Parts: sequence; structure tokens; C-alpha cells
Amino acid sequence: MGELVRAFADKYTERFISRKFLAWLVATGLCAYGTVTSDNWTAITLAYIGTQALVDMAVRWKHGPEQ
Repeated sequence: MGELVRAFADKYTERFISRKFLAWLVATGLCAYGTVTSDNWTAITLAYIGTQALVDMAVRWKHGPEQ
């Protein structure tokens, strides 16, 4: 049963939201709720921004600049 739920969640998560952004949203919610400290939230945000920048750079390098 757990595999079916995970497969369903993966399929629809990929369509609407990247997993990195979903992790950032969860961290933001936990910070607002008080479970994550502001220092941890900052680290998660920097990791999200850094990895997204690397992905964008790799796509640009492979496919050339956007026109």
C-alpha cells in the first residue's frame, strides 16, 4: 500500500512542483510553525537556491543560451 501512495505522490509532485521546492516549502512551513529555527531555514534556502542555480547553469551549458 505504501508503494502505491509513494508512486502516486511522485507522479503528481513531479508535474506540479520540483522536489527541491517542495522541501523548501515544507521548511518554510515548519519555520512558521516554530519547529525549524531561522538558522536552519536559512541553510535550507541557500541549498535550494544553490542547487537550482547549478541546474539552470547545466541546462544553459548543454543547450545554449535561451533565445
